[in-house]
Amino acid sequence: MNRYTTRTRRGRLTVVAAGTVAAALVLAGCGSSGSSPAPTDSQAAADVDPDAVIEAGISYSLSGSFDPILASGAVTQAANWHIFEGLVDLDPVTREAAPALAAAMPTQVDDTTYEVDIREDATFQNGEPVTVDDVIFSFERTMDPAQSSFFASFVDFIDTVEAVDEDTVRITTDYPFSLVNERLGVVKIVPKALVEADPEAFGANPVGSGPYSLVSAVPDDAVVFERYDDYNGPRPALAAGMNWNLLADPAARVTAMSSGTIQAMEDVPYIDVETLAATADVETVQSFGLLFMMFNTQSAPFDDPKVRQAFFYALDMDKIIETGMLGNAEAATSFLPKDHPNYNEASTVYTYDPEKAQELLEEAGVSDMSLTLLTTDTGWVKEVAPLIKESLDAVGINTTLDIGQSGAQYKKVDAGEYQVMVAPGDPSVFGNDPDILMRWWYGDNVWPTTRYRWAETPEFAELTELLDTAVQQTGDEQQETWNETFDLLSEEVPLYPLFHRKLPTAWSADNLVGFAPVPTTGLSFLDVGVAAQ
Repeated sequence: MNRYTTRTRRGRLTVVAAGTVAAALVLAGCGSSGSSPAPTDSQAAADVDPDAVIEAGISYSLSGSFDPILASGAVTQAANWHIFEGLVDLDPVTREAAPALAAAMPTQVDDTTYEVDIREDATFQNGEPVTVDDVIFSFERTMDPAQSSFFASFVDFIDTVEAVDEDTVRITTDYPFSLVNERLGVVKIVPKALVEADPEAFGANPVGSGPYSLVSAVPDDAVVFERYDDYNGPRPALAAGMNWNLLADPAARVTAMSSGTIQAMEDVPYIDVETLAATADVETVQSFGLLFMMFNTQSAPFDDPKVRQAFFYALDMDKIIETGMLGNAEAATSFLPKDHPNYNEASTVYTYDPEKAQELLEEAGVSDMSLTLLTTDTGWVKEVAPLIKESLDAVGINTTLDIGQSGAQYKKVDAGEYQVMVAPGDPSVFGNDPDILMRWWYGDNVWPTTRYRWAETPEFAELTELLDTAVQQTGDEQQETWNETFDLLSEEVPLYPLFHRKLPTAWSADNLVGFAPVPTTGLSFLDVGVAAQ
């Protein structure tokens, strides 16, 4: 896959084309970021100050538990990349699977059986050894319906996890599943004794086997980490610790970055990219993260796909992207962005065609439509919402905007008290294979059953059958089945992307060694250190 990124280095704009990433079946995500590769162990020893602390600026607020079966927030997810390990983890930057707590990649015994050796002498951050019992416990609690684990559906292909010997587990799947390596990282390994003693306390004070341990986490202030010196895995901490400064105010993040108070920041405001480039390195990376439009399909006339399609044809996406996003997005031509290794152009691609939008509304018998369009108050969403309203108004859809905090808006959605919603989303933080990305919104969960209310339709049944078939296939056959799902979604559009956004990240290459932006929310400091002075 060629992954293109726009980089601003101290005011100089260049386009960086990363090399092609080889893929046998399906890679779990995007390839090289275009940044310098992480240093080798010998390079790191010479180039970084092991006593230095990384200072970062984080844009999202801290909320919820760090417990890996509950953590779904942007901050807790990114923090857990550093605190916990799965048997196999996806690299946050390249999105490629590699051994983490496992000594090597899983050995496939037969179509439904895998064996994994645990890394010798691995310990948790409280000094206790990681055991086979901890691994089995971690999988079983993630898969247990009684736990209401947020991630259970991502590993529901697993039947059993059992001990082979004191350092090996056997994983048996319900059926041949082609994405085992990409999914094992969903389950982070936790110490059984600590979790069973007090799950709530564990969520506030997590203990994993990763390179950094959590010292403190204060909402609206900072998340503080320190190096776990006894970590013996493949990605040891190269800094003494990290301070993640929680700077929700974009101006505060930009000021901190330009003044040198922090060494890296996520979510650079689009309007500040050029200015910040005078004092920092800025790279804009195409992400899966999208803005979607969702309909209450049980509320007429949105039960008719022609009406839903009309909304997409009505939107002047060029204007929305250029004016609202300052060009930092790519109009959707399929469910996946073009740089995804499994991208295939959908059978229906929505271009700006107001006449077609009006024709479809007429064919559906709809005229003089008035509606309230729900959106969230995310900064960049607020910029595009008036432009969406302008396009809809222009084809005779009298639109009133209801912009509000995400939680409050979803309460209306879940109660069925809405017609159309526009909102952001990015499940690629959990994984980047097409199955996990589609099942986030189109699996047997709250989205089709309660939100866009499409779960009882024959089209949903068809989509589910296609998804279930694809994960048992490989290669071209698998891709062809996924292509069918992309086509179906593009035609039915109960929930469908308007565009996939680009993510600008800033950092100081003079101060950080081995840093690269991630193509999703968050920052990764795995294999990153502070430059020795």
